[in-house]
Order: sequence, then C-alpha cells, then structure tokens
Amino acid sequence: MLKSEPAPKVSSGSPVEPVRVALYGDNGHQIHQLLETHPMARLVATAQFPREKLPRSLQDDHSIREVGRLDDLLADPEVELICLCSPRRADQAGEAIRCLSAGKHVYAEKPCALSESALDEILRAARQSGRLFHEMADTSFCQPYYAMKRIVSEGRIGKVVQVTAEKSYPYHPGRPQDESVDGGLIEQCAVHAMRFVEHVAGLRVESVRAIETGTGNPVAGGGLRMAAALLLSLEGGAVGTIAANYLNPRGTGVWGYETLRIFGTDGMVESMRGGEVTRLVIGERDFGPLEYDEPGLDYLNAVLGEIRGVGVMPFTQEEELSPTRWVIRAKTDCR
Repeated sequence: MLKSEPAPKVSSGSPVEPVRVALYGDNGHQIHQLLETHPMARLVATAQFPREKLPRSLQDDHSIREVGRLDDLLADPEVELICLCSPRRADQAGEAIRCLSAGKHVYAEKPCALSESALDEILRAARQSGRLFHEMADTSFCQPYYAMKRIVSEGRIGKVVQVTAEKSYPYHPGRPQDESVDGGLIEQCAVHAMRFVEHVAGLRVESVRAIETGTGNPVAGGGLRMAAALLLSLEGGAVGTIAANYLNPRGTGVWGYETLRIFGTDGMVESMRGGEVTRLVIGERDFGPLEYDEPGLDYLNAVLGEIRGVGVMPFTQEEELSPTRWVIRAKTDCR
C-alpha cells in the first residue's frame, strides 16, 4: 500500500520569493487561472498561449512577456518553472527534456509521456539536470477524493479488496481523432481513474489488461477511441476495474462523470456524479454523505514549495507517475 502522507500546505503568508513561471501551450488544463493571486508564483512569460485566456489582471500586466517559441522560454534567464500543455502531446516528453536540460523545472499536463521509454528519459533528464519534474497529478487531492483517501488510509473500511472506477466525458467535435494530439482515451482520461486506484485507494497496480473500441465514433474512419475497459491486479490480492469513455450524455449535468467505489472487509466508501454524491457504509451503519471541511491539497502549491525548499511533495516521484506508467502499459496491451 502507498504510504506517503499528504504534505503540509505552504502558508499563504509565506515570505518566500514567488517562483517565476512561464506557460507553454494551451492543449489541456493550463494553470493560468491559479496564477492571478497565487502567493508562491508569478507569471513572467508565455509561449503559444493566447493572452486573452489569462485572467483580466494578468492580461493587463505588460511585464508578462509573450514569445513565439519554447526555445525563447528556455533562453529566458528569468524563467524558473515551465508549465507544459504542449500543442501535441506526442512532443511533450521531448519538450520536457529540453526544459530540464536548459535548467528549468517542469510541471506537465497529463499524460506527460506516451511511452515508458520517454517517461524514463524525462526522469533521467531531471536527475542529470538537478531540476524538478512533476505531472499535474492533483486528482486525488481534490474533494471528495481527499476525504476518501483519508478514510481508507485510516483503516475505517478495513482491508481494501476491490476498487471500481469510472471516468466519462462527453463527445464533442473538438475531440482529436489523432491520439498524438492529446494522448487518447486511456492515457489522458483513464489516468484519472488509475489515480483513484493508486492514490485514493492506496493500492499499487501489479498488472493490467485492457481493451478499447472506436464504436460510436461519429467520424467515419476516425482514430478516436470511444470506450475502454481495464482489468487490474492490485497488491495484497485485491482487484480493480476501470471504465473510461467519451459517452457522457450532456443531460447528466456533469462534464466529467466520475464514479469511485472502494470496497473493504469492513465497509465501503463511494463517490458518484463527479463527486457530487458520496456515501460511507461501515458494517451495518450507513454514515451517509462524507463530511469534510478542508478543501483538499493545493498540489501546485506543494510543487512550488518544493522548488523553494519550504515544503515536501505528498508523493515520491515514482508514486506520482505510477498511474501514468500503468495507463501507458494498458494502451500497449491494446495494440
């Protein structure tokens, strides 16, 4: 079972100098909205990121430089951390390596790489450069998953025996038919569910089998995979299943329809409708919806704190990137 404890939050009143951040690309979930008032970060430059997407106060900040290429960010001595949402996900591993080799820390959209060899090359470049590399792996630290994580780690539902996770997005015409653009269904969508298994339920994956289908793709001859199923063997004899698809009907009212159920020897904890509905049952007692006051862990804050030496990450690098490694293996199993 994963043993890492969540890192303490860095105080918003910290006198530490903000990390100087650059944004590269907008193909995914860039962090621009988090930078408007973040006490630990200051946006200094962008490349291939539309200025109009920035929060209004940052749009009006003319000290933020707009450059044309990643190379311009690499040559900028003021840039310390580059956040990658590369225009083509297939290029992102190579771009991460270039950033690290240029002496920049990297925070990368998932999947950070599309092959194990590329993932290993990123990690090698980080070690050789002495710079930090992290994926945007905050899934399990958003509520209610953070609360579920604590319930499991405290042993309240006993020994975990089975985990079922679902991740469903709606189809829209903007979905890339070429998986090299965003990583494809398993590597960019099912990775969230894989994080549920390893980071929330706290069990390491030991093997994976996967199938996927393009059935339902409205584009004739398109390469978009519409649904995938993953079967997992987990440590300690536990088992898990993952379903991922682009079939979420808009009528659900939830963009990312997520379900997570963790079954233990003493009880069960679940989340449905993308975290809107939760339940904890232990033995014969139904505790109903989960109760929590804390907002979860600010993962970006943890990364910035590590850069400044005032905090530690909640995971080892191996633990953080393990779900990515397993979805890469799952995709390989489909080929």
